Amino acid sequence: MRLWSIHPKYLDAKGLVALWRETLLAKHVLEGKTKGYKNHPQLNRFKKSQKPLDAINSYLAVIHQEALSRQYNFDKEKIDWSFLPTSLSVTKGQLQYESVHFLSKVKRRDPKKYEELKTLLSFDPHPLFNLIDGDIEDWEIVTLRN
Repeated sequence: MRLWSIHPKYLDAKGLVALWRETLLAKHVLEGKTKGYKNHPQLNRFKKSQKPLDAINSYLAVIHQEALSRQYNFDKEKIDWSFLPTSLSVTKGQLQYESVHFLSKVKRRDPKKYEELKTLLSFDPHPLFNLIDGDIEDWEIVTLRN
C-alpha cells in the first residue's frame, strides 16, 4: 500500500488507478470494514489525525478530482462527501524520498511520463498535506537510498 504524499497530478495512469484502489482499502480499514492492513505504516498518519475518516475522504476527493480532469470514471459514491476540511503534515524529507521513489517506479512503468517529470526540482504535496521541515517520516519503510 502506498498513499503518496505527492500530488496525484504527477501519477501516471496505472499509478493513479492504484492510488484510488489503495486509498479505498485504507478507508475500509479506518472504517473497521476489513481485517487486513490494520497496522500498515502508511495508515499511521491518518490514524493519528483527529478525524481519520475526514482525512481519508479529503485525500480521496483530490484523487477523484484528478481522475475527472483526465476523464477517468472513478465512482464518486465511494467518498463520504460530508467530510470536514482537514489537513495533515508531511516533512520535506518524506516528500523528497517519495519523489525519488515514484520516479524510479514510473521510469520502468511509463518512460514517456518519466521523461516529462525527471527534470522537476521538486514535487508539490497532495493538497491534504502541509509541508514542514524534517527528514523522512518515521513510519516510512525505506527501500531506496538517495
